[in-house]
Amino acid sequence: METPDIFYVEDDLDYAFFMQSAVQEVKDTLNLAIVEDGTEAMLKLKQFAESKTKPKLILLDLNLKGLSGLDLLKFIKDIPYLKSVPVILFSTSDHPDDVKKSIEFGANAYLTKPDGYDNLVKCVHSVHDFWFNQHLRMN
Repeated sequence: METPDIFYVEDDLDYAFFMQSAVQEVKDTLNLAIVEDGTEAMLKLKQFAESKTKPKLILLDLNLKGLSGLDLLKFIKDIPYLKSVPVILFSTSDHPDDVKKSIEFGANAYLTKPDGYDNLVKCVHSVHDFWFNQHLRMN
């Protein structure tokens, strides 16, 4: 199993397509794996742990079919092998309660999905710069 650099759980296929394009525009060597629902994501995360492979970053949509992003976050943080992987909740919601719950459950960050493709590219560039350039150098 090829380990993705970014494991992205997103049930909006159009947004997932735009994310794939934005990631390739920011850095075309990044491997992005996308799954569409929480249940499928949980199975893939179990496979990562069993095969002792892990993505460098996990992006979770908050509102998913099946298990929610918060359910997946709890699941990730309960698996010793995966709990060190940075997890970012990436949602259309900017409600303070959603942000608070995400951080309380162990998210490393919470980002509101930007409007428009150009803003998404800027967001992905910022995420890449911090989590792949700055953060990984420190760890």
